[in-house]
Amino acid sequence: MENILDRLHRGDVIVGDGAMGTELMKRGLRQGEPPESFNLLKPEVLEEVAALYLSSGAEIVTTNTFGASPLRLRQFALENHMEAINRIAVEAARRAVADKAYVSGSVGPSALPLKPTGKGESEKIFTSFELQIRALVSSGVDMICVETMTDTAEAVLAVKAARAVSPNIPVMATLTFQKSPRGFLTIMKDSVGDAAEALTQAGADIVGSNCGNGMEDMVAIAREFRAATRAPIAIQGNAGLPIAGENGLDYPETPEFLAAKAVELLEIGVSIIGGCCGTGPEHIRALRQAVDAHR
Repeated sequence: MENILDRLHRGDVIVGDGAMGTELMKRGLRQGEPPESFNLLKPEVLEEVAALYLSSGAEIVTTNTFGASPLRLRQFALENHMEAINRIAVEAARRAVADKAYVSGSVGPSALPLKPTGKGESEKIFTSFELQIRALVSSGVDMICVETMTDTAEAVLAVKAARAVSPNIPVMATLTFQKSPRGFLTIMKDSVGDAAEALTQAGADIVGSNCGNGMEDMVAIAREFRAATRAPIAIQGNAGLPIAGENGLDYPETPEFLAAKAVELLEIGVSIIGGCCGTGPEHIRALRQAVDAHR
């Protein structure tokens, strides 16, 4: 496939996939289990989910490796399986999409807050990210996605780790923000503008936001990114904020609502639009239709 950055610089808009966790829960993932356990036990499920997103119109399919860095896997005594967990996830996604979509290697937070807020040491967290990203790159991902980061400093470590592994692989970095009287901020009180600058200086090719907000707030976040950077912007919002229901968490935003908000994102100049928690293939299909109609 053509390098994704060449397409973005040409002005293409690319549709991403939706949530992985909620899809795995529909297929038997129990509360408290690491989603990455499916890589070892049920890799065919990963292939099934990836194929569903591809058929819904996604051009980026994300690996089930959000928590597959050694430090995070250590919580479940799975760190010794790190390489296999990442490799199997990439192979499953590749079997599903072949060369019809980009396989994006997901890298989530280490779950170890950095000092002085927590006990995390920068060097150890960097090394953990580097080991995971090296496993993803050697397994054949088309890009790296540093996602759902709440601390810009940790996101910067992950981006720098990706650059240490490969100077050329496309790197997307997205953070989660909270609404405040001063605009949208990370939990460490970094603004959208400060985060965008730090991420691009660290080597991110694409910046943006995912998770933590429904599409209504994501439109506002996208505006702040557009005002702060000329880099391509990625937005992957939740299907609203979850509501406790009889059968677990319900996400209120419909595919039609996401599609309507996607039009606003396109008008702002967002380059990659996808979904996060609570979104499924039907949401991605609606986003695909909105992007195609706008084009």
